[in-house]
This record gives sequence, structure tokens and C-alpha cells, in this order.
Amino acid sequence: MRTILDIDHDVLEAAQEISVRTRRTAGEVLSDLARVALSAATPLARGKAAVVNGFEILPAEGRVVTAELVQNS
Repeated sequence: MRTILDIDHDVLEAAQEISVRTRRTAGEVLSDLARVALSAATPLARGKAAVVNGFEILPAEGRVVTAELVQNS
């Protein structure tokens, strides 16, 4: 389904980076990320950590985790 969204530049850039690595469209990447975030919203709202694919979802810190940030950690 096509729709117009106003997406922050840093979020779109991160999605495009993932799309290149995974050979999917940015729309597919953003849809998958939104599904994970929406499914995790309920447990996090209750103060419980959500687990997706075996990984605990951590609370947002207001920044995008880029490949450069991960490599420099």
C-alpha cells in the first residue's frame, strides 16, 4: 500500500542503510521495524521487557544506532 509519510532524515537514512545490506526496499524495512515496535509496545508499557527473536527490546534513548556507532563500541 502506498502512502505519504514525513519521516525524519536520520530514520530514513538508517532504513536505507539496512535496505542495502538486506537487499530489501526501505519501505519493507520500515514496515518490519514498525511491526516489531508495535508488538513490543504493550509489554514495555506495562513495565515488562519485550523479547523479540530472543533479544530484549531496550527503551529508546532518542538516537539512531548506526553501523558506525556499533563498530566504534
